[in-house]
Order: sequence, then C-alpha cells, then structure tokens
Amino acid sequence: MAEARARGGGFAALLENTRWMQKTDILMGIGIIAVVTMLIIPLPTFLLDFFLVISIMSGLLILMIVMFIGRTFDFSIFPSLLLITTVYRLALNVSSTRLILLQGAAFDGKIIRAFGEFVVGGNYVVGFIIFIILVAVQFIVITKGATRTAEVAARFTLDAMPGKQMSIDSDLSNGLITEDEARKRREEIRKEADFYGAMDGASKFVQGDVKVAIVITFINIIGGFIIGMVMRNEPFDVALKTYTLLTIGEGLVAQIPSLLITTATGIIVTRAVSNENMGQDLADQLGSQPRALLITAATLGVAIVIPGFPKLALLILSVGLGALGYVLLQSQTEEKEKVERKEKEAALKEHRPEEVTQLVQVDPLEVEIGYNLIPLVDPEQGGTLLERITNIRRRSALDMGLIVPPIRIRDNMELEPEVYSILIKGVEVGRGSLQVDKLMAMDSGEVAEKIEGQEFTEPVFGLKAIWIKTDVRDVAESRGYTVVDCPTIIATHLTEIIKRHADEILGRQEVQKLIDTVKEDYPAVVRELVEDHKMSLGEIQKVLQALLRERVSIRNIVTILETLSSYVSYSKDPSFLTEYVRIALSRQITKDYVDKTNTLSVITVDPEIETIIRNSIHEDPIEGPVLAMDPTTHQTVVSALLDAYRRSKSMGHAPVYLVSPQIRRVTFTLLEREMPAPVVLSYSEISSAVKVEVVVSALLSSAA
Repeated sequence: MAEARARGGGFAALLENTRWMQKTDILMGIGIIAVVTMLIIPLPTFLLDFFLVISIMSGLLILMIVMFIGRTFDFSIFPSLLLITTVYRLALNVSSTRLILLQGAAFDGKIIRAFGEFVVGGNYVVGFIIFIILVAVQFIVITKGATRTAEVAARFTLDAMPGKQMSIDSDLSNGLITEDEARKRREEIRKEADFYGAMDGASKFVQGDVKVAIVITFINIIGGFIIGMVMRNEPFDVALKTYTLLTIGEGLVAQIPSLLITTATGIIVTRAVSNENMGQDLADQLGSQPRALLITAATLGVAIVIPGFPKLALLILSVGLGALGYVLLQSQTEEKEKVERKEKEAALKEHRPEEVTQLVQVDPLEVEIGYNLIPLVDPEQGGTLLERITNIRRRSALDMGLIVPPIRIRDNMELEPEVYSILIKGVEVGRGSLQVDKLMAMDSGEVAEKIEGQEFTEPVFGLKAIWIKTDVRDVAESRGYTVVDCPTIIATHLTEIIKRHADEILGRQEVQKLIDTVKEDYPAVVRELVEDHKMSLGEIQKVLQALLRERVSIRNIVTILETLSSYVSYSKDPSFLTEYVRIALSRQITKDYVDKTNTLSVITVDPEIETIIRNSIHEDPIEGPVLAMDPTTHQTVVSALLDAYRRSKSMGHAPVYLVSPQIRRVTFTLLEREMPAPVVLSYSEISSAVKVEVVVSALLSSAA
C-alpha cells in the first residue's frame, strides 16, 4: 500500500508540473458534459472507435485496480466511478446505435465490425447466442450477487460502527493507542461505512445497465429491419445480416467492459478485510494447504483411467498440482523443523550451566516483589508500575540531572506475597507491604471525620495511614484524606530512595554519559578538563557525588565542569572543589528554599560553636576535612544544632542552617547522621538578591 501511495504521489506531482492538467476538477466537469453531449450530437466513426477503446481500457483498468488494492475503502472513488462509466457506456450505445441505423451497411466502425464479424465469425446466430449468454451471466449471476452482497455489507458495516467506536475509545482511555492513532482508526471506520453505503446504491446502476443493454439491442434489431426494408428497400436477408451483426457487435463491445466492471464490483464487495492484495491473499491461503493440492492431484490421476477423458490434460494438471503440493509440503516441513530446532536450542540454552561472571554481577537498582504484587507490573492486568518507573527515570534526569540506570523488576518467591523490596547494588535499602485490592489513605491535617480502615505505617516517610476499600475513595477524599494506590506507593518510595542514595547510584559509567553529552555541544569544556588530563573521571565523580549527597542537582553540568576547570589548578581536593561549584550554583541552590518574597529563613550558628567546629577540623589525606571532636563536645554541639532545628520547625519554617564557608561541609557531615537531608548553606552561596531572615540561632546550653 505504501508503494501504491508513493506511485500515486508521483503521479500527482506529475499533474502539478503539467499546467494544462492542474485543474483536474474542471477537466472532470468538461468530461461529464462531453459524455452527456454524446447522447445528442452524432460522433464520427473514428472518434466512436477511440471512445470504445477507452471504454474497454477503463473496464480492464478498474478490474486490475480492484485486484491489487489491500482494503476496499482505499478505492473510495469506485461507486462514483461506477456511475460515470455506466453513463459513458450508455452514451456510446446511443451514439453507435444512431450511426448504425443512419449508415446501415455503409457503417465503418472498426471496433464494432471486428466484434460482429471476427469475434463471432460473421454468424449473427452465434453472435446473438453469445450476447444472450454474456447478458445472462452478468445479470443473473454477477449483478444479482454483487447487489445482494453490497446490501448485506452496508447493513452489517453500519450496525458494527458503534461497537468499533467504543473499542477505539476503550483503547484510547487505557493508553493502548495515541490520540492520532484513534483519530486515524475513526476515519477508517467512517470511510468504510461511507464506501459500503455508497456501494449499496451504486450496484443498482450495474443492474440497470444490463437491462438497458437488452432493450437497446432489441430496439436496434427491430429498428434496423424497419429502416433497412421499408426506408432503404433492402432484401430481408441483407437487412437481417447487416443490422443483426452490427447490433450484436455493438452489444458485445458495450457488454465486455460492463462485464469487467461488474466483476470488479462483485470482487470489491466480497473482499474480506486484509492488508494484502487479492493475489497475495489467494497465494497465501490456497498455498497454506498442500495436502489439499496433493489429494486433488491424486484424484485427477485416477481420472486418467476413465475411458473418454482427456488423458493429456488430466496428466498435466495432476503432475503440476502434485509437484506444487510436494514443494509446499516440504517448505512447511522445513519451517516446522526450523522452529523446533530453535525451541530446542533455546531450551538447551536455558538448561546450560550459567556463566560464573553473570552470577557475580549485581544490578545498580532493582525492585523485588512478592507474587501478589505481580498484577501491579503486568500491563495486561492493568499494571502501571513499569510506566511509572519510566517517568521516575525521566524526572530524576530533569530534577537532579541524574541518569538513573535501568531498574530491574523481578518477582522473588522468598518474599512474602504482598511485600516489595528496593535494592541498590544487591543490598536492600527499603521495603514495604501492600494490599493490592485496597487504597492507602493518609490524614492531610484537614480530616473532619474519620473513616474506617486498617491502620498501618506507610513505608516511605513512616507516617500513619489506613487501608481502605477502592469503592470508598470518593468518601475518603471528601473527608480530607489523601488517597493513593499501590503503584503510587512503590513509585514514591523508589523516588525517595533515588534522592537519598543518588550519590551511590551515580557511577563512572553514568558520569561518562554526562560528559559525552556535554562534549557534543561544548567540546572545549571537556577537552580542557578531561582530555588534557586535569581531572580523571573518578575525581569528577567524587565532586558530583558530593553535590548529589546534599540533594543539589547536577543538571547544570556545563557550569560544574567549567568551575572545576577554573579551580583544579589550585587543588584537586574534592571537598575544596565542591565548595566552589556550590558557589557557582548558588542561585540554583537557594531558589528551592526562598519564599515568594525571595526571603531565605535561616538558622544561624553561635560563633562559639563555629569556633569549636573549626578547631576540630582535621585534614585527612584521603577523606579531606574531617571532624576530630571528643564525645562530650560532639554531643553538646549536636544538641544545640538539633534544638535550633526543632524550634525552627515549630515556628513553621523549613530548617536551613547558615554557617561560614570553612565549616559548611563538616557541619553537614555532623548533622547527616542526626536528621534526614539536612540543608546547610554558607554565606558565600547567598546572592545579593536574596533577603536573609534569621529565625533561630543555635546556641550552646551554657549560652542559652
């Protein structure tokens, strides 16, 4: 079909390039007027011959097009074309009848005389019999069958339209097809209904054409006798031979293209839905049963021994069908053996001892589920978890600049049926238990009336929640509950795990992908930093991991690499370089913590605490700046910081610590074990456009 459309497009382009054929609608109108004019104005015989050849050619062309189209409505112009060709043949009938009756024996139309003299051997009786047979075949067999089939097809197609439309709407709502695909399928249904509806009426044209042909033939013969014997004084035998042969010739010339188009009508309304042409379907479906060919060949072979039967013809057909059936049977056997061989190879491969190297490999990130949770993953059972994980990877790239490696999901029979487990590099970092047939409802703080359900602790943030039935979702939401389904719970848990452990997920391979992406648009940056060996891949990875560890997005990788290029000549210490990168990303970092008035509410740290922390910093040759603080002092400092954290939260602020640049990194390390995702900024990271509001100060107990 694509090939056919390509050819059609080439033909259309050819028409566009031909000035006098650019207005095809005008040409079509002129052609219709010319056809009607032929009913009134006499035609010269040479022009009549030309038009008769066009009639035969159009019938043959339409039949061939019908044979080669894949879908019936791809030839949607056929009903209109059926009417046009019918009127065209009737106009030629009238024109040829006029010339035959006016000229009599002097009529020199070559096409009509050829059919009257050569095709039927000059015998008007034979010609009349052939004409009657053609008309009978066309009217009784083909036309009646095609008309009835068109009626039934039109009724069934129209009756099936609502069901097809509902099927498309269902597939669209379930996400199985896109809006464009749905629109295309609806258009195809409309075209199919319009086509069969038009064919139901157009088939009546063919029926009327045959009836008119019979009437015209008898009128021609009777009129010829009257004109020849009465007006021209021709003998009876001469008038009979002349007008009968010419009339029969004219009738055959008209009926052969009519028979071709009628046959095309029968084929197009009896075609089943297929994407292949009729010849391809015929070869595929008849050739799929080689045993039927062999049995037929054997039957023909047995018929050779019957006396009087044509032995040579039976022998040729028997051998031909037998050879074809044998070849097809061998081909099917080879194909079957090939499939069986592949299945055996696959089975052997499954039972073959696994490579040891495969056993020691672990996935960067995977989710294991109990067997009761499998429907959440299986799209055929309405599972949406796979699609959600795809969205999680996309959001991680947009929000954090992190290329999350493919996440493997597999069922684990060792887990309890309703339990899932999230693993990073083979080690479990989170798990939860779900009830697939229920929803989780959490108190959003605005619940006016409690709802009944099984209480539990949700696995992501450790909050209190209840399991409720799916049919009370609207009730729960109306009462102020936040309601989520099981796939959302797993997706949220996985998203939070990725944020908490982003620095562990970022490997050298992911760093290399980031650098390769930057290299396409910023080759100078990569060349200066990496290709000139200023920093290795591992050193860049440490800086990026340090940023992700504090939930700083590395999506602005160009700025990060440019900053590293600027400061790597001073030191290759990851801690040192990370602080300068944070300063370069200051606007990005602070935008997540300022309010609508661009004000940053912070917790400041007492200078005495800063002095204690600064004096406790020890430069480790491998780890960089680390704290070396005695337990008592450590507990005192941590207590002061945590007390400020609690006071800030009680006042409705998101706790953000603001400290001097020299102790920012070690302060974060100090707090990291005490609270989830602490936010520690330095004075250097606050741009002049940001307003700073101190809400709490962290003080030592003695000072407080």
